[in-house]
Amino acid sequence: MDGSVTAVSSSGEYTFTKPNRDGITLVAGLGVRGDVHAGVTVKHRSRMAQDPTQPNLRQVHLIHSELLAELAEDGFHVRPGELGENVTTAGIDLLGLPVGTLLRLGEAAVVRVTGLRNPCVQIDTFQDGLLKKVISRDAAGNVVRRAGIMSVVVKGGTVRPGDAVAAEFPAHPHRPLERV
Repeated sequence: MDGSVTAVSSSGEYTFTKPNRDGITLVAGLGVRGDVHAGVTVKHRSRMAQDPTQPNLRQVHLIHSELLAELAEDGFHVRPGELGENVTTAGIDLLGLPVGTLLRLGEAAVVRVTGLRNPCVQIDTFQDGLLKKVISRDAAGNVVRRAGIMSVVVKGGTVRPGDAVAAEFPAHPHRPLERV
């Protein structure tokens, strides 16, 4: 399964949206250099309030551009980086990847998929009604999260728009993504 990077984003401050960049540098074991969510331990405010010593499984946030196109069809105009993601992709089914998948981004960077982003009410503050479009329930009543995936940096490197994305699946049995 292969795709490409359509945008990269980062912010050194706690802001909901992240500005697009010409490139971002991933640092092994930390995340995006200069991004507020980079670190060995969790940096998301809600997670820090629960336990600031827990490992940071949310170093790099990825969203598929196909979601943004779907949201546009529903009247929501969301540009890359506006949902807080670091990497926006195209052509790869991020939500269908199993836990532990390695994603090779560009020439050198590698991230390991840890789970699904758990969207929060800040999404509705950004655009009213958007939360219901990125989190819902299926026919069986199970929660369906569509706001991207989270990962940790295994190997550092620079990632730029236009870079290739290649997925390497873990050994079987595959575990489906859950919220992290």
